[in-house]
Amino acid sequence: MKPEIYKDEGYKFMGAAFEVYNDRGYGMAEEIYQECLEIELELRALPFQSKQELASFYKGRELKKRYVPDLFAFGCLVVELKAVTQLISDHEAQLYNYLRLTRQPVGYLVNFGHKDTLEWKRFTLSEFIPASAPISAD
Repeated sequence: MKPEIYKDEGYKFMGAAFEVYNDRGYGMAEEIYQECLEIELELRALPFQSKQELASFYKGRELKKRYVPDLFAFGCLVVELKAVTQLISDHEAQLYNYLRLTRQPVGYLVNFGHKDTLEWKRFTLSEFIPASAPISAD
């Protein structure tokens, strides 16, 4: 099985996201889900920053323009939240490009707007994995 970077962090984060979905259901505005998720992360004492500016890069040079993800959890997970009927390839491309732009290795795309279940995807860019990153083999 392929090793996963920041697996434990992702598992804890997604546990909080599932709790919010199970409690609130679907059909609300993205901002409501974000605030609920922030409260759930606080209740679980999980580290996160809301709307935290991340440095952006082009050809090794830092840009003046910063990217501001919905959440930056554990100091290593870029989180993009959605409240749409279903995720589409444009949403995936958006997160993938944000990861490349900020040189972050792991991102989560979480959609609270899907009717039957929380919809989510995890993205990993191996070229940005730091040598000191915790990696699980499970």
